[in-house]
Amino acid sequence: MEISNQTYMKNLIILLAGLAILTAIESCGGSPSSIEEKKAALEKLKAEQAGITDKIKTLELEIAALGDSSKNDDSKSKFIAVTPITETAYEHSIDVQGSVQGDENVTLTAKMAGSIYRLNVKAGDVVKQGQILAEIEHEIIDAQIAGLKTNLKLATELYNKQKNLWEQKVGTEIQYLQAKTNKETLEQQINSLIETEKMYKILSPIEGTIDEVYIKLGQTVAPGIPAVRVVNFGKLKVVADISESYSSAVKAGDAAMLFFPDINKQVTSAVSYAAKVINPMTRTFSIEIALPSSNVYRPNMVTQIKIVDYKKPNAIVVPVNTIQKVDGKEVVYVAQKNGPKTIAQKREVTVGSMYNDKAEILNGLTAGELLITTGFQDLTENQAIKF
Repeated sequence: MEISNQTYMKNLIILLAGLAILTAIESCGGSPSSIEEKKAALEKLKAEQAGITDKIKTLELEIAALGDSSKNDDSKSKFIAVTPITETAYEHSIDVQGSVQGDENVTLTAKMAGSIYRLNVKAGDVVKQGQILAEIEHEIIDAQIAGLKTNLKLATELYNKQKNLWEQKVGTEIQYLQAKTNKETLEQQINSLIETEKMYKILSPIEGTIDEVYIKLGQTVAPGIPAVRVVNFGKLKVVADISESYSSAVKAGDAAMLFFPDINKQVTSAVSYAAKVINPMTRTFSIEIALPSSNVYRPNMVTQIKIVDYKKPNAIVVPVNTIQKVDGKEVVYVAQKNGPKTIAQKREVTVGSMYNDKAEILNGLTAGELLITTGFQDLTENQAIKF
């Protein structure tokens, strides 16, 4: 049968009290003989009994207080969660949205009005610079050129003969000059018609890929109406506008991470150009990021850009939500051993850079400590905790 410590102590005190009474009786020389002696002995024993009873009550209260105190400490301990503080790599990035653009992205139109009688390409075809993509009817010009070429052939023969005669001092100079002038005039007229004929042809000004054909055979076209679009997919770039507050942080050569949500593709590149002039209307400046050659990118494709403007290889990093404002100071709570108990300790910290849900701590914490990450909201200094 088990006996509690409190019961054991009470029994021990009662036993000691009994022994004390017996000792008192013996000290009186045995049993008192007269009534006065008996009364005196009785009063003495009552006084001793009252003192012993008071001591018993005092000890009982002290024992109860000790027991209640341990229970209260345990009940006041708050359950929390902790995360060990370690040194880790930290990066801060500028996040912005941009789009794919091309230096060589050309929409071609006809230079002359007329009907399309020849269409040489379709979407997806690779073309060279100067290649004829489509032709507008130009039979009249062709006929004129053919007629002038016939006249030029005759004029050339007359000129050659007149030249030979003139070199032999036969005939007049005027005859020679007239023959020469007729020949050169016809050549100029033919060259002029050939240049005019080129205007009835839609030529590619760049080497690239036919991205879209807007016209059909027999369709009437005119200057200003889109006909064919040619894109050089080997010279695409990502363009974005960034707030002027980052004008000193972003420069050419900075690492950039590009994500294309439409094709679920991520690419690492670098800023190739950062404008020095701030747009007065939007208070932004433009940047360009070169793209590797690929046929998966499309002009105007949405791009999510992440530019790393700060990084530290060994940093103390904590969740932003663990930082609290107390009396105008930024603090966090850490778990610390205090004898047999674990208590919450408030630490004033110096916060550096912040990105997303992470904050860099410059001072106030060291690696190896336990940061309280759950249950810190209503903690008090030196409060008992459990985890």
